[in-house]
Amino acid sequence: MSKKLWALLAVLIAFMLVLGACNNDDKEETTGTEVKEPEKEKEEEKEEEVAEPAEPADSSAFPLSVNNEGDAITGGTLKVALGTDTPFQGIFSLVLYEDGFDADIMEYASNVIFADDGDLLITDKGIASLEADPKTNKAIIKIREGVKWSDGEPLKIEDLIYPYLIIGHPDYQGIRYDGDFQNIIGAVEYHDGKADTISGLKKVDESTLEISFNKLSPAIFSGGDGLWSSAEPSHILKDIPVGELLESDAVRKNPVTLGAFKYDKIVPGESVQFVRNENYWKGAPKLDGVLLKAVPSTSISKAIQTGEYHMTAGTLPATKYPEIKDFDNITILAQPELSYSYLGFKLGKYDTATGLSTMDPAAKMSDVKLRQAMGYALDVEQVNEVYYDNLRSRATSLIPPAFSTFFDDSLKGYTYNKDQAIALLDEAGYKDTDGDGFRENPKGEKLEIKFAGMAGDAIAEEMAAFWIQNWADVGLKVVLSTGRLIEFNSFYDKVEADDPEIDIYMAAWGTGTNPSPAGLYGKEAAFNFSRFTTPELDELLKAIDSPEAFDSTYRANAFREWQLYMEENAPVIPTQFRTAIYSINKGVKNYDVDRANEDFDLSQVELLAEEPVKSTK
Repeated sequence: MSKKLWALLAVLIAFMLVLGACNNDDKEETTGTEVKEPEKEKEEEKEEEVAEPAEPADSSAFPLSVNNEGDAITGGTLKVALGTDTPFQGIFSLVLYEDGFDADIMEYASNVIFADDGDLLITDKGIASLEADPKTNKAIIKIREGVKWSDGEPLKIEDLIYPYLIIGHPDYQGIRYDGDFQNIIGAVEYHDGKADTISGLKKVDESTLEISFNKLSPAIFSGGDGLWSSAEPSHILKDIPVGELLESDAVRKNPVTLGAFKYDKIVPGESVQFVRNENYWKGAPKLDGVLLKAVPSTSISKAIQTGEYHMTAGTLPATKYPEIKDFDNITILAQPELSYSYLGFKLGKYDTATGLSTMDPAAKMSDVKLRQAMGYALDVEQVNEVYYDNLRSRATSLIPPAFSTFFDDSLKGYTYNKDQAIALLDEAGYKDTDGDGFRENPKGEKLEIKFAGMAGDAIAEEMAAFWIQNWADVGLKVVLSTGRLIEFNSFYDKVEADDPEIDIYMAAWGTGTNPSPAGLYGKEAAFNFSRFTTPELDELLKAIDSPEAFDSTYRANAFREWQLYMEENAPVIPTQFRTAIYSINKGVKNYDVDRANEDFDLSQVELLAEEPVKSTK
């Protein structure tokens, strides 16, 4: 076992024993002192404390597709495992859903109208094509002839308009009415109840929609600038009040779809049975259907090994790779994820009345040097090596490397540097004035930082303990919000509501195909969970999505300036870039995850046998 692994395990074992002995808040002072017991083993690693950023995991070592030999059976049901420790929410609408679990489920019954290429730019190979004119700030969307919903109703231009009317409606219950959406002419007036519709949406004819924007940028070709990339069945939803859509049967029980498969039976939070969509615009799928079931993270590797499932929904957690890598009944596919993990700091509040974030100068985490120190204190490199087989790497930016044109590879990020963290805290006036081993704030007051993390498997507990120990090593007392890790759905509810029990939190973003950060960090963005907003940030975000940004050099530089600004101010600190891994059973004839392959489609998937293959190992 490596020296690093022994050091990490020593820290975790000591810390978890202390946590197990603590049953109330009165023990926290003792806990904090005892946490420091493994200091000797950490000191032995001192020459490694200033860590260089690791190279991103080499996803090229894995294939992007699989094509197993043998004759495919006729039909068959693809069995899919959704790895989750909580019931999925079951919000099957792209305008209303909130988490990645529902998104993974909807992949099999997608209402997305645009296709994109290897550079994640919209092409004309989807249900709809896009033309944009920056001189007039207008976009033209045309739909193919003959496309039908799964219930046989023809796709209409009204179905492309309806998502905008839902998102912009005053009674909308989702989180996608943001600064980007307000870029559509008339969206604000409609949202404020001053207009009955969005004036910037114009039905030209039965196959053409014209959208007028306040401004256009290259982001529109990635689904940005307020462009919406999916349709909603207006023939069904128009009779349901927008404020009642979230709990409606049309969203929860029997949604219709444009995708390869259609919903047949939904057991809330547990499973979804799909059947072939005979009206699918690319032709009826070769499979009879898909059966997707929620599987606890502790059981998913065993379920893969014993051949209970053909594949997993979405990606498999990298922590499972050591458990499955030797199974002989699967092929592991991999590619860089369009996502990153991050440490967030609560710096203000979101005003639901105005739809704007506001900074709080008195926020506990308002000192930028405190935030920077907490970033430098995290030994992310060691966690990536021990838990993820380096399938994750230290993130150095809030732009994933997959966006190669915009990712600034010169940024160092907050690589592990304990001495730098200590120096920053000393400089900012955070000092241990009472000798208890933890620093007080510059006013000499007790400092306790409340940390929210998501519950998961045992590794989630161990990593949370390790992060808390990292901060203790530089003299910061960090405790878990609510005293424990928080269930997935409750976690995001609390973070979104700016719960006062949360000072810092660890989370992750999937960026989708649009690298523009406005929807995550703009002052109008509900997703701007840190609530960090400044005039300088406003200008930097505007530059990225400005008309001038049609010049690729200008836009790349605008992205660089924004990345530098966010690194310096540290309202959120990126921690990990991820490699997406997929487990495909050898009973699957063909599957492909390559973003550059524009021809692969779920309708083409076939099976070699009705039941998945079992591993002999």
